[in-house]
Amino acid sequence: MGNPAVVVHAAGDLRVEDVAEPRPAGDEAIVEIAYGGVCGSDLHYWLHGAAGASILREPMILGHEVSGTVVQAAADGSGPAAGTPVAVHPLTPRGDGATPWPAGRPNLAPASTYLGSAMHLPHTQGAFARRVALPARMLHEVPAGLDLRVAALAEPAAVAWHAIERAGDVRGRSVAVIGAGPIGQLVVSAAQHHGAASVVVTDLHPLPRELAAARGARALDARDADAIAALHADVVVESSGTVAGLAGAVSAAARGGTVVLLGLQRAGDVPAPIATAITRELSLVGSFRFGAEFDAVIAALADGSLVVDGVVTHVRPVAEAAEAFAVAADASRSSKVLLRFDDDA
Repeated sequence: MGNPAVVVHAAGDLRVEDVAEPRPAGDEAIVEIAYGGVCGSDLHYWLHGAAGASILREPMILGHEVSGTVVQAAADGSGPAAGTPVAVHPLTPRGDGATPWPAGRPNLAPASTYLGSAMHLPHTQGAFARRVALPARMLHEVPAGLDLRVAALAEPAAVAWHAIERAGDVRGRSVAVIGAGPIGQLVVSAAQHHGAASVVVTDLHPLPRELAAARGARALDARDADAIAALHADVVVESSGTVAGLAGAVSAAARGGTVVLLGLQRAGDVPAPIATAITRELSLVGSFRFGAEFDAVIAALADGSLVVDGVVTHVRPVAEAAEAFAVAADASRSSKVLLRFDDDA
């Protein structure tokens, strides 16, 4: 197969198929993808044919957590040269001509596109292919010595980093993380990097608790409501995206504390213990994607100050994408699952 790609056609219909070789625009480079991380949104497109309000209406190449090497630089001279290892920032910020959004916060632009997203039609094709054409502005150089396998974590690590920074300065403070999936694991790492005095994580499954504990976090069973309520954490990051997790996050927060809402809740009304949030004077803060943190995350991965040991639990060749997605969908036996696109990676 010349240029294998992971394409979702409908709910339950995931295929690895040969796609055309990329034909870059003047401001695009051709990147040979080495690794791609399977994200929750990729799983939703496969399992449900939709990720939140983004409904699949045509075949779409998945993938936005990728690293690789530039094999053909952009013709207009922008971006990295051929041979440069890169991580990809998948956002294209765009306004809708009517909705205001704060300057300097591109993640809040109302009509943005993201690689591998069905929000718009035609869909924004993703980067789960051996060779892809990508805007040069998306490509961020990976320092020498940083394994491209680790560099593939830059995008989800930036999501976690952004969530911690939304809480303000966490140095010397206690942090609780509700939900220890791949993003929750990276929130633990980001909190530790940012100087948290202690980090506690909750999850339903033993494996994610063990992974976080191996990096120095205290781990609790998410069903232990009494232990969670006794945390009195200065900062709580809700990363499960569940109603129960939201209630647990409020319960775990100290009076005057901050709850960062990172896990994307279902659309529509969601029950929450708002009376408790009011009487404790909690600050409830949303966190969506990330902004300008990407290069700082890459640098922290490169110098080892952002410790992500154990977050990647499985690496599978692209030909085994269906199996990889099934493993990634089972939180009891996996954390981050990577696809390998380069046979020599």
